[in-house]
Amino acid sequence: MRVLVTGAGGYVGSHVVPALLRHGHAVRALVRAGDGPPGAEVVRGDVTEPASLDGRFDGVEAVVHLVGIIDEKPSKGVTFERVHVDGTRHVIEAARAAGVRRYVHMSANGARPDGVSRYQTTKWAAEELARGAGFEHLVVFRPSTLFGDPGPENPEFAKRLWQDLVKPFPVLPVFGDGRYALQPIHVGAVAEAFARAVTRAASNGRRYCAAGRERMPYVEVLDRIAEGGGVAPKRKLPVPMALARLAVRTVGALGLLPISPDQFEMLVEGNTCDPSAFFADFEVESPPFDAAHLAYLAAY
Repeated sequence: MRVLVTGAGGYVGSHVVPALLRHGHAVRALVRAGDGPPGAEVVRGDVTEPASLDGRFDGVEAVVHLVGIIDEKPSKGVTFERVHVDGTRHVIEAARAAGVRRYVHMSANGARPDGVSRYQTTKWAAEELARGAGFEHLVVFRPSTLFGDPGPENPEFAKRLWQDLVKPFPVLPVFGDGRYALQPIHVGAVAEAFARAVTRAASNGRRYCAAGRERMPYVEVLDRIAEGGGVAPKRKLPVPMALARLAVRTVGALGLLPISPDQFEMLVEGNTCDPSAFFADFEVESPPFDAAHLAYLAAY
């Protein structure tokens, strides 16, 4: 089957494309710039510019839509609304015009109309566009926190915390008590599920929470990241939640902190779900979020 992957040059795409190739699919990789992933047919296109998608979906039988952002850059026209909502609409329109019948969509855990962040609400709006598009085969994934070596160019949750917080600081500031829970899952497990979802009939029409099997408080996440990077866990300095929220909404909104207001609200809300259907239906397993599987951090 010929599968077009949007965001093929990004963190998740760099794992999804090889997974699809292993399953015997021919992959057309849509990228904005760069060489694109090896083994794929590379085409240029920007999901926020519909004219750039002309002809890109011709001859394609399935689409895997991965494009998303975690940080906005409004001065450059990079916003959640433009990328998540408008970008998804443009992809759907191009796919439907080309007669594509199968569509697999990457959303995010916590996506909902009343989310605590515009990231969540725009992810929800994109899901609804996909569900209303009339594809014969549709699968939506809602990954939790993803980990796994992103390479030197791509961002990733553990890498960002390691570089911005855990590695440089002798004492780690923590919002509130740091007990809000996370449920990291390895990007390789999610990529394999994407590759299987393209043809797995039993998954049609379903939304899947994709998260690891272990829930852990944020302070434990920081300790495991430290150990993965090769250092001992560090002392934590609790910052009162009201003070932290004020700082993030003022200084953070100006881009002067390594966390945005949206990211702050999603972090302290927690990021967990029940992934039992994901693991059962796609028969994948995720390596644990531990020092051994975070050892790649030492390279950064």
